[in-house]
Amino acid sequence: MAFKQFVLDERTTVTIYKRRASRGLRLSITPKGEVRVSIPAWASYSSGLSFAKSRQAWIHSQQRPSNLLLPGQAIGKAHHLIFISNARANTSVGRIKAGEILITHPAALQPLDPAVQSVAEAASIRALRAQAKQLLPQRLADLATTHGFTYRSVSIKQLKSRWGSCDQQRNIVLNLFLMQLPWESIDYVLLHELVHTEVLRHGPDFWQVMERVLPGAKRIRNSTHQYQPVLRGS
Repeated sequence: MAFKQFVLDERTTVTIYKRRASRGLRLSITPKGEVRVSIPAWASYSSGLSFAKSRQAWIHSQQRPSNLLLPGQAIGKAHHLIFISNARANTSVGRIKAGEILITHPAALQPLDPAVQSVAEAASIRALRAQAKQLLPQRLADLATTHGFTYRSVSIKQLKSRWGSCDQQRNIVLNLFLMQLPWESIDYVLLHELVHTEVLRHGPDFWQVMERVLPGAKRIRNSTHQYQPVLRGS
């Protein structure tokens, strides 16, 4: 079955399929949000694209909010996304090279295609993990030395709902998605977990120490709440 993919607008791609059994033009949106147009085998792709454009308002009304990864987008503190179209590629592949996340994809697909986005997401998370392992343990050690804290260990994980944690044995876990936050918020989270090595619960004693080591800690906490521990796209 022949098909081509087109960029409908900055938030939407449309895949146009030529089907022998089709007698007219049909528009559909899959559960994953993919926009598809079926056209007769004899029809032109431009007619399918025009049909999609005529239904653009309806398409947007049916779509969930997107979180797309775009060409040139910064990932964390050290990488940028680069999408490479390759006519000889059969599948999409992601690799990390210096400060770049290179996503090579088949020429028939666009960067916004869900299959390409899935590869870009996995590669971006690998890049964030590498950044976190390189930067966060050293930053934690520096803050601990400056403010007189001690801890047993630090590890980097992909957490679903928290930026970090500290247990009773003073083992600290940091979320790799921290690399997407401003440094002020990163330092807040790191100091938050360091304070937990002395005060485990969030009470007056905890916030007294937090304000001592980070004046304005509650203000920074409130600004940090606008972020979620997920991979951020457009």
